[in-house]
Amino acid sequence: MEFLQTNLIYLIPVLGIIGILVMISKSIWVAKQDAGDAKMTELAGYIADGAMAFLKAEWKVLSIFVVFAAALLAYSGTIHEVNGKEIHSSWIISIAFIIGAVFSALAGYIGMRAATKANVRTTQAARTSLKQALKVSFTGGTVMGLGVAGLAVLGLGGLFIAFLSIFADLGENTVKTAIEVLTGFSLGAESIALFARVGGGIYTKAADVGADLVGKVEAGIPEDDVRNPATIADNVGDNVGDVAGMGADLFGSYVATILATMVLGQEIVVADNFGGMSPILLPMVICGLGILFSIVGTWFVTIKDEKSNVQTALNLGNWSSIAITGIASYFIVMWMLPDTMSLRGYEFSSINVFYAILVGLVVGTIMSVVTEYYTAMGKAPVNSIVQQSSTGHATNIIAGLSVGMKSTVIPILTLAGGIMASYYFAGLYGVAIAAAGMMATTAMQLAIDAFGPIADNAGGIAEMAQLPPEVRERTDNLDAVGNTTAATGKGFAIASAALTSLALFAAFVGIAGIDAIDIYKAPVLAGLFVGGMIPFIFSALCIQAVGKAAMDMVNEVRRQFREIPGIMDYTAKPEYEKCVAISTEASIREMMLPGAIALITPLIVGFVFGPEVLGGLLAGVTVSGVLMGIFQSNAGGAWDNAKKSFEKGVLINGEMYYKKSEPHKASVTGDTVGDPFKDTSGPSMNILIKLMSIVSLVIAPYIAVSGSSDMAAMHKKHHGIEMVQGMECSPEKMAAMHKDGKECTPEMMAAMHKNGEECTPEKMAAAKKAGMSCCKKPGMAARFK
Repeated sequence: MEFLQTNLIYLIPVLGIIGILVMISKSIWVAKQDAGDAKMTELAGYIADGAMAFLKAEWKVLSIFVVFAAALLAYSGTIHEVNGKEIHSSWIISIAFIIGAVFSALAGYIGMRAATKANVRTTQAARTSLKQALKVSFTGGTVMGLGVAGLAVLGLGGLFIAFLSIFADLGENTVKTAIEVLTGFSLGAESIALFARVGGGIYTKAADVGADLVGKVEAGIPEDDVRNPATIADNVGDNVGDVAGMGADLFGSYVATILATMVLGQEIVVADNFGGMSPILLPMVICGLGILFSIVGTWFVTIKDEKSNVQTALNLGNWSSIAITGIASYFIVMWMLPDTMSLRGYEFSSINVFYAILVGLVVGTIMSVVTEYYTAMGKAPVNSIVQQSSTGHATNIIAGLSVGMKSTVIPILTLAGGIMASYYFAGLYGVAIAAAGMMATTAMQLAIDAFGPIADNAGGIAEMAQLPPEVRERTDNLDAVGNTTAATGKGFAIASAALTSLALFAAFVGIAGIDAIDIYKAPVLAGLFVGGMIPFIFSALCIQAVGKAAMDMVNEVRRQFREIPGIMDYTAKPEYEKCVAISTEASIREMMLPGAIALITPLIVGFVFGPEVLGGLLAGVTVSGVLMGIFQSNAGGAWDNAKKSFEKGVLINGEMYYKKSEPHKASVTGDTVGDPFKDTSGPSMNILIKLMSIVSLVIAPYIAVSGSSDMAAMHKKHHGIEMVQGMECSPEKMAAMHKDGKECTPEMMAAMHKNGEECTPEKMAAAKKAGMSCCKKPGMAARFK
């Protein structure tokens, strides 16, 4: 046990390596499965080539951004003092940023490669049984889940060990500097995630809308028909948006959550068996072990026969991994943490930290269940959209908007309850560790999420290859469930983003030297309003980009139908590559402005108006972004499954309606409107709020304010003495010092704060000798370093 305590920090990257090794073994298994006949492999090759072409074009542009941003970070790392305040950073933060960006891009690439191999093999497996098709598609999703989680834990754990070694000569500032530099890793991950998600979302929806409007509505053929020129671009989009984009997205979320908990954990002074670092190591240990628990959860995802419920199998795997994580967390927390701790004057126990983790797991579960209810086929919300499709396109749109708006109520109340409960148990550290608990099973969540687009691609290949109807029925079964799992994955991501952003916000406040965000101040209130507006303009730009690209796609598809008459009778082949090029160029071009808003706004507000106004901006962005994310993702998911309901037939006013009926055409319109909601702007909200928080955290030391004037006023009011600048105490520290309610005399204060200099252990000792009993608590001296 002593060996484990001494070397626990080295176990963290090992857990990440285990996840990567299992990922490799599953990837090899997928590659060994039958890829079908020559036509199927040809179609799959088009999709894989298109996906790689997009990633290469995106990486070329993003590499320029990464080099430029890394240079700025390297320069900022050379600044060690601003306004007399010491900054604990280093130029090495630029290296951490580059590694984070590369790992984020690699996470998306791993998922995309796995998906483009698994899609055609899922189609072939569906020729034999639904059970085998589920096994192949879910294993393909597992590759991405384990790859993302493994890279995140390996990157964070490995870099933290490296930075502790590099900055070992800084003494008491070693850990602080290591974590400050580690924020660069998270910034790199989130930056790439934003562009990957927005760019991938624009790509996939431009192709999807073009395929729907011209292929389905005008030409009267399925969107996945081989005659549809946009069908390859549409299937490519599923991979670059829902797989590569989602992989980079949750990689960033995973890293930001752990980092936020580490930043707050460093403020907790404890006497433990881990060199005082147990609150810092705990989130990494839980998430690292969560990889193992997710692997166990994948064992439960299986069905018996064609009549088995695929959603139930996925839920069983998800809930089992969550349950194992919850049980294991108790033993981990009780072993690692001391009995009592305190953060910014809020005292809590180790068992309370465990309760906070349970709160995070419960919040994640409720979010998934509620999202499933609002987006699943056969449930009341989707059925309401189906019923209102009978009276036309407009009522379908009205119904979908209504469902999306109503779907925000329970998730927001759940988040609010989760924030309050986790704070009650363990203060701000409780909120952060709750988010870490929720993200612990990210590998499982991503496996379930990536399964959806793989199944969707499998169905597209089955349609294009003109395979027997029973094959498409099996892939449609998986695809319908996949739409729901994609929606629940987005709900999970936005919930984790909300908790993570709050933890990052708390870390920002501490580093920036502010003790409150006072909305009675006009500039702060203005910042709050501007922050609330940003998700709207961000969404508008994303949706507008989809609209522009979709118009180009529609015109190209119409041109091909008009100028290549042999397409409809299968005597001529569509020019798929031209549609792929349109989506690629549009997505790369249009992702720039939304990304710039997320990156530049915090810089301008922070450096021009100060940290408190920036805090107001972050509060507005977080609240508005969470609401927008839930609304758009759920509305789009509900519209999509309302459309898919017609494929099996729906009963409206005593009459059955199927595909190509008038209500079905109305549902196609709703699905088209919902496409950019659920796959472009909606899921981008969680990256937006996290990225702005991360940028704010990185610049916090450079815009920090001294608390001298406020503290001087407090000392004069409560102690009758003048205090000169230089004393760096926060109200929380003062509250902890005076917790027993005893008054301090001017003499006691003078002994401790002589000449207004910073508190030292010697001065604390002098204060104790003077009879200041409230300063005798263990670790009090360390709080005033």
